[in-house]
Amino acid sequence: MTPLADAQRFVLDAVPDPEVVTIDRGDATWSVLAEPVVATETVPPFDNTALDGYAVRAADTIGAPVELIVSGEIAAGAPPDIPVMEGACVRIMTGAPMPAGADAIVMVENSERLGTDDEGVEWARLTESVDVGTGVRSAGDDVHVGDELFPAGVIVTPPVEAMLASVNAQQVTVFRRPTVAVLSTGDELISDGSPLEPGQIRESNLSMLRGMLLEARCEVIDLGVIPDDEAELQRVLLDVTDRCDAIVSSGGVSMGDYDIVKAVLGRIADMTWMQVAIKPAKPFAFGTLTRTDGKRVPIFGLPGNPVSSLLSFELLARPALRQMAGHDTLTRLSMRAVADVDIRRRADGKTHVMRCTGSFEADGRYHVRPVGAQGSHQLAATATADAVILVPDGDGLAAGDEVDALLLTG
Repeated sequence: MTPLADAQRFVLDAVPDPEVVTIDRGDATWSVLAEPVVATETVPPFDNTALDGYAVRAADTIGAPVELIVSGEIAAGAPPDIPVMEGACVRIMTGAPMPAGADAIVMVENSERLGTDDEGVEWARLTESVDVGTGVRSAGDDVHVGDELFPAGVIVTPPVEAMLASVNAQQVTVFRRPTVAVLSTGDELISDGSPLEPGQIRESNLSMLRGMLLEARCEVIDLGVIPDDEAELQRVLLDVTDRCDAIVSSGGVSMGDYDIVKAVLGRIADMTWMQVAIKPAKPFAFGTLTRTDGKRVPIFGLPGNPVSSLLSFELLARPALRQMAGHDTLTRLSMRAVADVDIRRRADGKTHVMRCTGSFEADGRYHVRPVGAQGSHQLAATATADAVILVPDGDGLAAGDEVDALLLTG
Protein backbone atom coordinates (compact mmCIF):
# COMPACT_ATOMS: atom_id res chain seq x y z
CA MET A 1 0.00 0.00 0.00
CA THR A 2 1.06 3.58 -0.68
CA PRO A 3 1.28 5.91 2.36
CA LEU A 4 -1.12 8.85 2.08
CA ALA A 5 1.67 11.45 2.13
CA ASP A 6 3.48 9.65 -0.72
CA ALA A 7 0.30 9.48 -2.81
CA GLN A 8 -0.33 13.19 -2.25
CA ARG A 9 3.23 14.10 -3.24
CA PHE A 10 3.05 11.90 -6.34
CA VAL A 11 -0.08 13.69 -7.53
CA LEU A 12 1.16 17.20 -6.72
CA ASP A 13 4.43 16.57 -8.56
CA ALA A 14 2.57 15.34 -11.65
CA VAL A 15 -0.07 18.02 -12.22
CA PRO A 16 0.82 20.90 -14.59
CA ASP A 17 1.84 24.33 -13.36
CA PRO A 18 -0.85 26.99 -13.09
CA GLU A 19 -1.53 29.05 -16.21
CA VAL A 20 -1.17 32.84 -16.03
CA VAL A 21 -3.78 34.94 -17.82
CA THR A 22 -4.78 38.62 -17.91
CA ILE A 23 -8.55 38.95 -17.75
CA ASP A 24 -11.27 41.49 -17.04
CA ARG A 25 -11.65 42.25 -13.37
CA GLY A 26 -15.25 41.06 -13.35
CA ASP A 27 -14.16 37.59 -14.49
CA ALA A 28 -11.44 37.25 -11.85
CA THR A 29 -13.55 36.58 -8.76
CA TRP A 30 -12.04 33.73 -6.65
CA SER A 31 -8.96 33.56 -8.87
CA VAL A 32 -5.46 33.98 -7.41
CA LEU A 33 -3.40 37.03 -8.34
CA ALA A 34 -0.31 36.06 -10.34
CA GLU A 35 1.20 39.55 -10.15
CA PRO A 36 1.05 42.35 -7.57
CA VAL A 37 -1.55 45.07 -8.08
CA VAL A 38 -0.23 48.64 -7.83
CA ALA A 39 -2.63 51.57 -7.47
CA THR A 40 -2.76 54.02 -10.36
CA GLU A 41 -5.33 56.28 -8.68
CA THR A 42 -5.78 57.87 -5.27
CA VAL A 43 -8.60 56.70 -2.96
CA PRO A 44 -10.52 58.74 -2.07
CA PRO A 45 -9.68 61.08 -4.94
CA PHE A 46 -10.71 64.22 -3.01
CA ASP A 47 -11.44 65.37 0.53
CA ASN A 48 -14.99 64.33 1.39
CA THR A 49 -17.35 63.97 4.29
CA ALA A 50 -17.69 60.76 6.26
CA LEU A 51 -21.24 61.53 7.40
CA ASP A 52 -24.35 63.60 6.83
CA GLY A 53 -24.28 66.98 8.53
CA TYR A 54 -22.89 70.47 8.09
CA ALA A 55 -19.53 71.49 6.62
CA VAL A 56 -18.11 74.17 8.89
CA ARG A 57 -15.07 76.13 9.88
CA ALA A 58 -14.12 74.43 13.16
CA ALA A 59 -13.37 77.80 14.73
CA ASP A 60 -17.02 78.83 14.23
CA THR A 61 -18.23 75.97 16.48
CA ILE A 62 -16.27 77.05 19.57
CA GLY A 63 -18.66 77.63 22.46
CA ALA A 64 -21.46 75.52 20.89
CA PRO A 65 -24.35 75.70 20.66
CA VAL A 66 -23.90 78.23 17.89
CA GLU A 67 -26.20 79.50 15.16
CA LEU A 68 -24.79 79.69 11.63
CA ILE A 69 -26.09 80.74 8.24
CA VAL A 70 -26.77 77.80 5.89
CA SER A 71 -25.28 78.84 2.56
CA GLY A 72 -26.58 75.86 0.59
CA GLU A 73 -26.41 72.10 0.23
CA ILE A 74 -23.95 69.68 -1.44
CA ALA A 75 -25.00 66.12 -2.28
CA ALA A 76 -22.70 63.20 -3.08
CA GLY A 77 -21.60 63.53 -6.69
CA ALA A 78 -22.24 67.28 -6.82
CA PRO A 79 -19.42 69.81 -7.30
CA PRO A 80 -18.28 71.67 -4.14
CA ASP A 81 -19.14 75.07 -5.56
CA ILE A 82 -20.52 76.65 -2.38
CA PRO A 83 -17.65 78.02 -0.26
CA VAL A 84 -17.99 78.16 3.52
CA MET A 85 -17.47 81.69 4.78
CA GLU A 86 -16.91 82.76 8.37
CA GLY A 87 -20.15 82.45 10.35
CA ALA A 88 -21.73 80.12 7.78
CA CYS A 89 -22.04 76.42 7.04
CA VAL A 90 -23.15 74.17 4.19
CA ARG A 91 -25.51 71.21 4.55
CA ILE A 92 -23.65 68.16 3.16
CA MET A 93 -24.31 64.49 2.49
CA THR A 94 -22.02 61.49 3.10
CA GLY A 95 -19.37 61.18 0.39
CA ALA A 96 -19.82 64.71 -0.96
CA PRO A 97 -16.65 66.73 -1.64
CA MET A 98 -15.61 69.22 1.03
CA PRO A 99 -16.30 72.83 -0.01
CA ALA A 100 -13.62 75.49 0.08
CA GLY A 101 -13.19 77.09 3.51
CA ALA A 102 -14.62 74.14 5.47
CA ASP A 103 -12.31 72.04 7.64
CA ALA A 104 -14.71 69.92 9.72
CA ILE A 105 -18.18 68.34 9.80
CA VAL A 106 -20.85 68.58 12.47
CA MET A 107 -23.03 65.49 12.23
CA VAL A 108 -26.71 66.02 11.52
CA GLU A 109 -27.68 64.49 14.88
CA ASN A 110 -26.01 67.46 16.58
CA SER A 111 -27.90 70.07 14.63
CA GLU A 112 -31.29 71.71 14.40
CA ARG A 113 -32.85 73.46 11.41
CA LEU A 114 -34.12 76.90 12.40
CA GLY A 115 -35.77 77.81 9.10
CA THR A 116 -35.42 81.17 7.36
CA ASP A 117 -35.52 84.66 8.80
CA ASP A 118 -37.44 87.65 7.44
CA GLU A 119 -34.76 88.23 4.83
CA GLY A 120 -34.97 84.66 3.53
CA VAL A 121 -31.68 83.58 5.08
CA GLU A 122 -31.63 80.00 6.37
CA TRP A 123 -30.12 79.27 9.80
CA ALA A 124 -29.06 76.14 11.69
CA ARG A 125 -28.20 75.59 15.36
CA LEU A 126 -25.13 73.37 15.86
CA THR A 127 -24.86 71.87 19.34
CA GLU A 128 -21.39 70.32 19.04
CA SER A 129 -17.97 71.94 19.01
CA VAL A 130 -15.65 70.10 16.61
CA ASP A 131 -11.93 70.04 15.92
CA VAL A 132 -10.31 70.57 12.54
CA GLY A 133 -10.61 67.35 10.52
CA THR A 134 -13.62 65.95 12.38
CA GLY A 135 -15.78 63.91 9.98
CA VAL A 136 -13.46 64.56 7.02
CA ARG A 137 -11.98 61.80 4.86
CA SER A 138 -8.82 63.24 3.31
CA ALA A 139 -7.79 62.51 -0.26
CA GLY A 140 -5.56 59.43 -0.30
CA ASP A 141 -6.22 58.38 3.28
CA ASP A 142 -6.94 54.87 1.96
CA VAL A 143 -4.69 54.51 -1.11
CA HIS A 144 -2.04 56.61 -2.84
CA VAL A 145 -0.82 56.25 -6.42
CA GLY A 146 2.02 53.72 -6.43
CA ASP A 147 0.85 51.81 -3.36
CA GLU A 148 1.03 48.03 -3.71
CA LEU A 149 -2.56 47.07 -2.99
CA PHE A 150 -2.15 43.30 -3.09
CA PRO A 151 0.83 41.01 -3.60
CA ALA A 152 0.77 37.98 -5.87
CA GLY A 153 -1.00 35.06 -4.22
CA VAL A 154 -3.98 37.02 -2.93
CA ILE A 155 -7.40 35.55 -3.78
CA VAL A 156 -9.72 37.94 -5.61
CA THR A 157 -12.56 37.85 -3.08
CA PRO A 158 -15.51 40.22 -3.53
CA PRO A 159 -13.92 42.83 -1.20
CA VAL A 160 -10.64 42.58 -3.15
CA GLU A 161 -12.59 43.01 -6.38
CA ALA A 162 -14.26 46.10 -4.91
CA MET A 163 -10.85 47.56 -4.07
CA LEU A 164 -9.66 46.86 -7.61
CA ALA A 165 -12.70 48.68 -8.95
CA SER A 166 -12.00 51.66 -6.70
CA VAL A 167 -8.61 52.22 -8.35
CA ASN A 168 -9.94 51.53 -11.87
CA ALA A 169 -8.07 48.26 -12.34
CA GLN A 170 -10.01 47.11 -15.39
CA GLN A 171 -7.87 44.00 -15.91
CA VAL A 172 -5.83 41.82 -13.58
CA THR A 173 -3.25 39.08 -14.07
CA VAL A 174 -4.27 35.89 -12.33
CA PHE A 175 -3.75 32.15 -12.35
CA ARG A 176 -6.55 30.71 -14.45
CA ARG A 177 -9.10 28.67 -12.55
CA PRO A 178 -9.03 25.11 -13.91
CA THR A 179 -11.95 23.74 -15.88
CA VAL A 180 -12.71 20.24 -14.63
CA ALA A 181 -14.84 17.60 -16.33
CA VAL A 182 -16.65 15.28 -13.92
CA LEU A 183 -18.41 11.99 -14.60
CA SER A 184 -19.68 8.82 -12.98
CA THR A 185 -19.64 5.40 -14.59
CA GLY A 186 -21.91 2.40 -14.24
CA ASP A 187 -25.04 0.83 -15.75
CA GLU A 188 -26.53 0.59 -12.26
CA LEU A 189 -26.63 4.36 -11.72
CA ILE A 190 -29.96 6.15 -12.24
CA SER A 191 -30.00 9.96 -12.33
CA ASP A 192 -33.25 10.82 -14.13
CA GLY A 193 -35.66 10.16 -11.25
CA SER A 194 -37.23 7.11 -12.87
CA PRO A 195 -38.28 4.09 -10.74
CA LEU A 196 -35.44 1.78 -9.78
CA GLU A 197 -35.23 -1.62 -11.40
CA PRO A 198 -33.65 -4.56 -9.56
CA GLY A 199 -29.94 -3.89 -9.03
CA GLN A 200 -30.14 -0.18 -9.76
CA ILE A 201 -29.22 2.66 -7.36
CA ARG A 202 -29.59 6.44 -7.39
CA GLU A 203 -26.57 8.33 -8.66
CA SER A 204 -25.25 10.63 -5.92
CA ASN A 205 -21.50 11.00 -6.39
CA LEU A 206 -21.84 13.21 -9.44
CA SER A 207 -23.97 15.73 -7.56
CA MET A 208 -21.56 15.70 -4.64
CA LEU A 209 -18.41 16.05 -6.72
CA ARG A 210 -19.89 18.79 -8.89
CA GLY A 211 -20.63 20.81 -5.76
CA MET A 212 -17.19 20.13 -4.28
CA LEU A 213 -15.54 21.29 -7.49
CA LEU A 214 -17.57 24.49 -7.46
CA GLU A 215 -16.69 25.04 -3.81
CA ALA A 216 -13.03 24.59 -4.77
CA ARG A 217 -13.60 27.44 -7.30
CA CYS A 218 -13.19 25.28 -10.39
CA GLU A 219 -15.16 25.68 -13.59
CA VAL A 220 -17.16 22.48 -14.14
CA ILE A 221 -18.15 20.45 -17.19
CA ASP A 222 -20.77 17.92 -16.09
CA LEU A 223 -20.52 14.83 -18.30
CA GLY A 224 -23.24 12.95 -16.44
CA VAL A 225 -23.39 9.18 -16.00
CA ILE A 226 -21.49 7.14 -18.60
CA PRO A 227 -22.75 3.55 -19.13
CA ASP A 228 -20.49 0.49 -19.02
CA ASP A 229 -19.60 0.79 -22.67
CA GLU A 230 -15.91 1.03 -23.53
CA ALA A 231 -16.44 2.78 -26.85
CA GLU A 232 -18.77 5.38 -25.33
CA LEU A 233 -16.49 6.06 -22.36
CA GLN A 234 -13.47 6.44 -24.62
CA ARG A 235 -15.37 8.77 -26.95
CA VAL A 236 -16.52 10.97 -24.07
CA LEU A 237 -13.06 11.20 -22.51
CA LEU A 238 -11.26 11.97 -25.75
CA ASP A 239 -13.90 14.54 -26.72
CA VAL A 240 -13.67 16.45 -23.45
CA THR A 241 -9.89 16.36 -23.09
CA ASP A 242 -9.32 19.37 -25.37
CA ARG A 243 -11.96 21.37 -23.47
CA CYS A 244 -10.77 20.91 -19.91
CA ASP A 245 -7.75 21.09 -17.61
CA ALA A 246 -8.55 18.03 -15.49
CA ILE A 247 -10.98 15.11 -15.29
CA VAL A 248 -12.57 13.64 -12.16
CA SER A 249 -14.16 10.22 -12.52
CA SER A 250 -16.08 8.25 -9.90
CA GLY A 251 -16.20 4.45 -9.91
CA GLY A 252 -14.33 1.61 -11.52
CA VAL A 253 -11.02 1.83 -9.65
CA SER A 254 -11.44 -0.92 -7.02
CA MET A 255 -9.73 -4.27 -7.40
CA GLY A 256 -13.03 -6.06 -7.94
CA ASP A 257 -14.68 -3.48 -10.18
CA TYR A 258 -15.72 -4.31 -13.71
CA ASP A 259 -12.67 -3.33 -15.72
CA ILE A 260 -14.19 -0.96 -18.32
CA VAL A 261 -12.64 2.15 -16.72
CA LYS A 262 -9.27 0.48 -16.34
CA ALA A 263 -9.42 -0.89 -19.85
CA VAL A 264 -10.21 2.47 -21.45
CA LEU A 265 -7.79 4.55 -19.38
CA GLY A 266 -5.11 1.93 -19.84
CA ARG A 267 -5.35 2.47 -23.61
CA ILE A 268 -5.62 6.23 -23.85
CA ALA A 269 -3.89 7.58 -20.72
CA ASP A 270 -0.72 7.18 -18.71
CA MET A 271 -2.20 5.80 -15.49
CA THR A 272 -1.03 4.73 -12.03
CA TRP A 273 -3.37 2.53 -10.00
CA MET A 274 -2.86 2.85 -6.25
CA GLN A 275 -3.93 1.25 -3.03
CA VAL A 276 -3.53 4.16 -0.61
CA ALA A 277 -2.96 3.23 3.04
CA ILE A 278 -6.15 4.89 4.29
CA LYS A 279 -9.60 3.64 5.26
CA PRO A 280 -11.94 4.34 3.60
CA ALA A 281 -10.88 5.51 0.09
CA LYS A 282 -8.04 3.02 -0.39
CA PRO A 283 -8.40 2.59 -4.19
CA PHE A 284 -7.28 5.59 -6.22
CA ALA A 285 -6.17 6.09 -9.80
CA PHE A 286 -4.19 8.99 -11.21
CA GLY A 287 -2.82 9.68 -14.64
CA THR A 288 -2.77 12.08 -17.55
CA LEU A 289 -4.26 12.38 -21.00
CA THR A 290 -2.50 14.48 -23.63
CA ARG A 291 -4.46 17.14 -25.52
CA THR A 292 -3.95 17.91 -29.18
CA ASP A 293 -2.00 21.03 -28.13
CA GLY A 294 0.37 18.87 -26.08
CA LYS A 295 -0.94 19.92 -22.69
CA ARG A 296 -1.27 17.18 -20.07
CA VAL A 297 -4.72 16.77 -18.52
CA PRO A 298 -4.70 15.07 -15.11
CA ILE A 299 -7.26 12.33 -14.46
CA PHE A 300 -8.38 11.61 -10.90
CA GLY A 301 -10.03 8.21 -10.61
CA LEU A 302 -12.04 8.13 -7.39
CA PRO A 303 -13.73 5.07 -5.84
CA GLY A 304 -17.45 4.57 -6.29
CA ASN A 305 -18.58 4.32 -2.67
CA PRO A 306 -19.81 7.83 -1.83
CA VAL A 307 -17.85 8.36 1.39
CA SER A 308 -14.70 7.00 -0.24
CA SER A 309 -15.27 9.28 -3.22
CA LEU A 310 -15.67 12.30 -0.94
CA LEU A 311 -12.53 11.58 1.08
CA SER A 312 -10.45 10.66 -1.95
CA PHE A 313 -11.39 13.99 -3.53
CA GLU A 314 -10.61 15.93 -0.33
CA LEU A 315 -7.26 14.30 0.35
CA LEU A 316 -5.88 13.76 -3.16
CA ALA A 317 -7.76 15.65 -5.91
CA ARG A 318 -8.66 18.94 -4.23
CA PRO A 319 -5.10 19.88 -3.19
CA ALA A 320 -3.86 19.19 -6.72
CA LEU A 321 -6.61 21.29 -8.31
CA ARG A 322 -5.82 24.15 -5.93
CA GLN A 323 -2.16 23.92 -6.91
CA MET A 324 -3.20 24.12 -10.56
CA ALA A 325 -5.18 27.27 -9.69
CA GLY A 326 -2.14 28.96 -8.13
CA HIS A 327 -3.07 28.66 -4.46
CA ASP A 328 -0.29 28.62 -1.88
CA THR A 329 -2.41 26.81 0.70
CA LEU A 330 -3.48 23.50 -0.80
CA THR A 331 -5.22 21.69 2.04
CA ARG A 332 -8.07 22.51 4.36
CA LEU A 333 -7.33 24.18 7.67
CA SER A 334 -5.79 21.60 10.00
CA MET A 335 -5.47 21.78 13.77
CA ARG A 336 -4.85 19.66 16.80
CA ALA A 337 -8.13 18.49 18.26
CA VAL A 338 -9.26 16.72 21.40
CA ALA A 339 -11.25 13.50 21.17
CA ASP A 340 -14.33 13.77 23.37
CA VAL A 341 -14.91 10.00 23.38
CA ASP A 342 -12.91 6.81 22.96
CA ILE A 343 -12.23 6.12 19.28
CA ARG A 344 -11.17 2.50 18.96
CA ARG A 345 -9.87 0.71 15.88
CA ARG A 346 -7.80 -2.32 14.90
CA ALA A 347 -4.26 -2.17 13.55
CA ASP A 348 -4.37 -2.83 9.80
CA GLY A 349 -1.51 -0.84 8.31
CA LYS A 350 -3.80 2.07 7.33
CA THR A 351 -4.62 5.54 8.63
CA HIS A 352 -8.32 5.68 9.42
CA VAL A 353 -10.07 8.81 8.18
CA MET A 354 -13.03 9.30 10.52
CA ARG A 355 -15.80 11.79 9.95
CA CYS A 356 -16.60 14.01 12.92
CA THR A 357 -18.44 17.02 14.16
CA GLY A 358 -16.32 19.54 16.02
CA SER A 359 -16.56 22.68 18.09
CA PHE A 360 -14.43 25.01 20.17
CA GLU A 361 -15.15 24.53 23.86
CA ALA A 362 -14.57 26.59 27.02
CA ASP A 363 -10.99 25.35 27.30
CA GLY A 364 -10.20 27.09 24.00
CA ARG A 365 -9.48 23.81 22.24
CA TYR A 366 -11.23 22.19 19.30
CA HIS A 367 -13.15 19.07 20.34
CA VAL A 368 -14.29 16.32 17.95
CA ARG A 369 -16.88 13.55 18.13
CA PRO A 370 -17.32 10.90 15.40
CA VAL A 371 -20.59 10.95 13.49
CA GLY A 372 -22.67 7.80 13.77
CA ALA A 373 -21.96 5.45 10.90
CA GLN A 374 -18.46 5.28 9.41
CA GLY A 375 -18.97 2.85 6.53
CA SER A 376 -17.70 3.84 3.09
CA HIS A 377 -21.26 3.62 1.72
CA GLN A 378 -22.98 5.42 4.61
CA LEU A 379 -23.28 8.99 3.37
CA ALA A 380 -26.20 10.02 5.60
CA ALA A 381 -24.07 10.47 8.71
CA THR A 382 -21.05 11.79 6.81
CA ALA A 383 -23.17 14.51 5.21
CA THR A 384 -23.39 16.27 8.59
CA ALA A 385 -19.66 16.03 9.37
CA ASP A 386 -17.67 19.27 9.42
CA ALA A 387 -14.26 17.70 10.07
CA VAL A 388 -12.27 14.52 9.57
CA ILE A 389 -9.60 13.16 11.86
CA LEU A 390 -6.62 11.06 10.83
CA VAL A 391 -6.35 8.20 13.33
CA PRO A 392 -2.91 6.56 13.04
CA ASP A 393 -2.51 2.81 12.72
CA GLY A 394 -2.89 1.09 16.07
CA ASP A 395 -5.56 0.66 18.73
CA GLY A 396 -7.10 4.12 18.36
CA LEU A 397 -7.62 6.98 20.75
CA ALA A 398 -8.85 7.43 24.29
CA ALA A 399 -11.11 10.28 25.30
CA GLY A 400 -8.91 13.31 25.90
CA ASP A 401 -6.21 12.29 23.42
CA GLU A 402 -5.10 14.79 20.79
CA VAL A 403 -5.44 14.09 17.08
CA ASP A 404 -5.06 16.00 13.79
CA ALA A 405 -8.37 17.31 12.45
CA LEU A 406 -9.05 18.62 8.95
CA LEU A 407 -11.87 21.18 8.86
CA LEU A 408 -14.12 20.47 5.88
CA THR A 409 -15.63 23.95 5.97
CA GLY A 410 -12.37 25.93 5.85
